[in-house]
Amino acid sequence: MMVGDPRIWPSAPAAQPCAVLYRHVEQSLGAPTSADAQLHDAAIESNLRELLAHRDDATLAQIFDSAPSSAIYRHLWRALARVESAHRGTGTLAVTVFALPLTIVAGREDDDDPPATMPCILGDPSEITDLLRQNGALAGNESFALANALVAAEAIDIGRLASMDALRELDDDSIARESPDLPPAPIVVETHDARVHLRFIVGVAVAGQRADLFADSGVGRWGMPLTHLLGRVLAQDHVTLLILPRAPKRLCVALQQGRAAQREVSAQLFASNAIRKMRASAGEPVAVISAHRADDAVTGGELRVSLSSPFDPRLAEGFRCPLYRADQPSDVAEMLVTLLRDCRVDDVRVLPGVHADRDPATGSRLLFKSDAFTAASAGPAIQ
Repeated sequence: MMVGDPRIWPSAPAAQPCAVLYRHVEQSLGAPTSADAQLHDAAIESNLRELLAHRDDATLAQIFDSAPSSAIYRHLWRALARVESAHRGTGTLAVTVFALPLTIVAGREDDDDPPATMPCILGDPSEITDLLRQNGALAGNESFALANALVAAEAIDIGRLASMDALRELDDDSIARESPDLPPAPIVVETHDARVHLRFIVGVAVAGQRADLFADSGVGRWGMPLTHLLGRVLAQDHVTLLILPRAPKRLCVALQQGRAAQREVSAQLFASNAIRKMRASAGEPVAVISAHRADDAVTGGELRVSLSSPFDPRLAEGFRCPLYRADQPSDVAEMLVTLLRDCRVDDVRVLPGVHADRDPATGSRLLFKSDAFTAASAGPAIQ
């Protein structure tokens, strides 16, 4: 994929401990041998482990927020995931904080229906705990407890990871009760058009030191019963609801996989609606995927998909596809291409480079149509 990286990366700070860690990352990436790289990686992991032990959310967030490049961020993220997965506990037992991602698609049944709010409070989470235990959701392990709220991604993001690690010290009753560190994130359903939301069920598990509770990345036989149970818990009058769970994982991986799932389902929802509409009125669409700077994007940049028809220049649909720090833009572009191919869109074009947020002539969001594809390669690109 020739799509550019539109994200904005800050200049590397000179202050400790960021500068030290970034130097270790650069030396690891450029090491002549794997043994040399392992020495630097061990130093990185030691620093991250100490930050978790001291519950230093602020420094941990600074290290990742200040990462000066995609390569450095991803290397640090992989190191943090290894630290999180390492054995920590007493004797032969390890205690692990995990999250189960939920992609929730919700919309009003009719435009005239009043807005509805799903509180995202589970009340008694023991029913869900029992369901997961009975269906072997954590590799058959039964020693785990769940919090009683569906939380947003921000609650388990890197800037909260050290505080979340403190959940390992709670007993089953404490984690099951409402915690100020795990506030529910209500979902407000305001429109007939369905929106895609991301929530997580957080839990703590105790298992043998060698047990891998999260090896299975697929949704097992627990998936459908959990969907039905949560559907009953979250149900609101005049609201259509679709809940898509993913396998429970440690927090770093759960966050990444949850965001990827939300993005993919959002793209699927856009594509199915827009393509159906376009085929009904103007025939087969042409798709253009492009990278754009945007101040209101989560990382300062995003990918966009435009669907247009050469037979009706006025007809066009657009989708803003978020890019997160740990993403590879080429992987996200490949996901979009595959999705469009699966929707039987034969003409899919990927525009190279990085482009502006808005059309200078109209001030509207810049989306490239099929007839502007050749001209677009000459501008308005950002170098």
